[in-house]
Amino acid sequence: MRTADTRAKVRDNYRPSRDEILRYIAENPDRAGKRDIAKAFALRGEDRIWLKDVLRDLQDEGLLTKERKRLARVGALPHVAVLDIFGRDADGVLLAHPTEAIGNGEPPVIAIRVSRGNGPTPGIGDRVLAKTFPTDDPAGPAYTGRVMKIFEKRTDAVLGVFRVLKDGTFRIEPVERRQPELVVDKEFQNGAKNGDLVEVEPARASRYGLPRAKVLAVLGSLTSEKAVSMIAIHAHDIPHIFPADVIAEAEAVKPATLAGREDWRELPLLTIDPADAKDHDDAVFAMPDTDEKNAGGVVVTVAIADVAAYVRYGTALDREALKRGNSVYFPDRVMPMLPERISNDLCSLREGQDRPAIAVRMTFSADGHKLRHSFHRVMMKSAAKLAYQQAQAAIDGAPDDTTGPILDAVLKPLWDAYGILKRGRDTRQPLELDLPERKILLKQDGTVDKVVVPERLDAHKLIEEFMIQANVAAAETLEAKRQALVYRIHDAPSLAKQESLREFLQTLGLSLARGAQMRPNQFNGILARVRGADNEGLVNEVVLRSQSQAEYSPANIGHFGLNLKRYAHFTSPIRRYADLIVHRGLIAALGLGPGGLTQDEAERLEEVSALISATERRAMAAERDTVDRLIAAHLAERIDDRFDARISGVTKSGLFVQLPQYGADGFIPVSTLGGDYYIYDETARSLFGERTGKGYQLADRVEVRLIEVAPMAGAMRFEMLTEPKPLPGSKRSFHKAKGRARASQSRPGSRGRRR
Repeated sequence: MRTADTRAKVRDNYRPSRDEILRYIAENPDRAGKRDIAKAFALRGEDRIWLKDVLRDLQDEGLLTKERKRLARVGALPHVAVLDIFGRDADGVLLAHPTEAIGNGEPPVIAIRVSRGNGPTPGIGDRVLAKTFPTDDPAGPAYTGRVMKIFEKRTDAVLGVFRVLKDGTFRIEPVERRQPELVVDKEFQNGAKNGDLVEVEPARASRYGLPRAKVLAVLGSLTSEKAVSMIAIHAHDIPHIFPADVIAEAEAVKPATLAGREDWRELPLLTIDPADAKDHDDAVFAMPDTDEKNAGGVVVTVAIADVAAYVRYGTALDREALKRGNSVYFPDRVMPMLPERISNDLCSLREGQDRPAIAVRMTFSADGHKLRHSFHRVMMKSAAKLAYQQAQAAIDGAPDDTTGPILDAVLKPLWDAYGILKRGRDTRQPLELDLPERKILLKQDGTVDKVVVPERLDAHKLIEEFMIQANVAAAETLEAKRQALVYRIHDAPSLAKQESLREFLQTLGLSLARGAQMRPNQFNGILARVRGADNEGLVNEVVLRSQSQAEYSPANIGHFGLNLKRYAHFTSPIRRYADLIVHRGLIAALGLGPGGLTQDEAERLEEVSALISATERRAMAAERDTVDRLIAAHLAERIDDRFDARISGVTKSGLFVQLPQYGADGFIPVSTLGGDYYIYDETARSLFGERTGKGYQLADRVEVRLIEVAPMAGAMRFEMLTEPKPLPGSKRSFHKAKGRARASQSRPGSRGRRR
């Protein structure tokens, strides 16, 4: 690493080689921005322009990637990563792998540095959050890691369903797709009964027969309601029971008073939420701007529950909220971030009740451009609690007893304001993907009743756009005050993903311009060209898969999907810890009273951002797994039935198909397609027959037969009934794909597509 002394010795007009630049970036992941690199090599003036060109070339060649304004070697570990400690080397040093995959190769090994002071002391089996540093030792681990936090202890226990067979023996039915069936001896039954969801410890596998296990704990019966989501809760280690000290702290909290707050109780703010919502953390109001200089403009107010008034940094409530990171929403239950005393009572903006809030008042011009905004700590009283459908019906000419009295004074000004904000959105041109979301409706016993696609109303869009603007205002204010914060960031698609998408679009006769500075409207142009066409769903799906994943970070790179330069989550502090941090930042930066962000908390934002990004991904995986299990159980009695489906994934080993009616996926092995030898074309997202050239492509509509269901694993296997079709594209692209496939098949270990 270059120091100030070494920089001083850099000769005049010195320009580092590409290898020196790459080595510096690898050795200094936390100081790898363009300015950092220029400073390290003492580059000035034209040399900085030269450096910018070199870095762009390295990105174009796939050697570097850009993450949060920092450059990193492709396939390198993030500077802050979640790791699983799996063992020790010959010298007793702890070794770890990253929890999430890095690239396509073997996961890198990280040697864990153990602090000699008061820092956390990890052990084998722990999951930790660590800062990582690349090493120069070719014979040893690729990285070292310094532990920042130890997550709750992991065990080798697995989940399964306890089954009593006809011969009286006991088996564990797996709940994970790759988990084997296990045998339990009677002395290790531990009180489990047929149909119980259990946690078991697998024994070492014997040479013959199924591996054995012992029951550690009975988690509940699968005959009870909410059993399916309980599998996901345990499988993903989602905290679901509040500790006694957290509950006690929540119950002891006293309601906030008007002291130190502006009195906004006469302002007719109202909440608009799903009909079944149990908590209400945002309220809205709008009116025409009376300033003659802003003719046709509007003033929009968004008030958000003041969670920071009750959840203070370092308390038991705060520690538990950070551990959870966010609320998790299953079809049959919610795992809240905060106890009900806080989320459903003191911080829920209930109709007709005094509630503390942090509000932002925003003024927009007639073309939807935001002119100014201001934040306020207030006491409010919601004038009405409305459902989306209820508010929309009133605007559409069917008011009820609740909406009728406020239609002209409150609701119509809201819709007028949305019309103005929509002009600004249309000018901004965020990414506009058309991918409908499905909602599972359950019966009383917790099984699936039906799956619906809720209608997307202007009421939904109104609230969404108001919240986006409030989030932008929060980020702008904190930036202007130089207050530390957690941004919601979304990077542009990587160059590799852009090129993959570009190649795919070429197979459909569509083009995507090259260039490092992609904009959402370039993707929107592609989506507009296929609107109403047979391949509309295919193109929307592939464009979605080309996008990066949004996350939290104290370093800002903007939000690509929303086409915003700065964005921070502010509007849901009841269910997201990131929003609570932003609230605390606003309180501290604007001098709004107690509960502001502390210096200690500000210094930990990199760690906190990594934690809450991980809990968000954990929640998404648990929610998805639960939907898969519910739908699989719902269809378990329909073996041999035919279904209309859409190909949702194409791999060397087969096709994933989604049932549009249910939103659930199943698999068709390539070996069952029959009649030809199928070759995988990654560019065209297709499998095609070597002999006929016909095949199947991502998003094709097909008919399938259900062959096998594993309800507890959420897995379904189908048989293809639709004949393969000629695929779009020229013979040249066909032969190129065929040639690539043959080349890969000639390499050792390349026939994994038949597994």
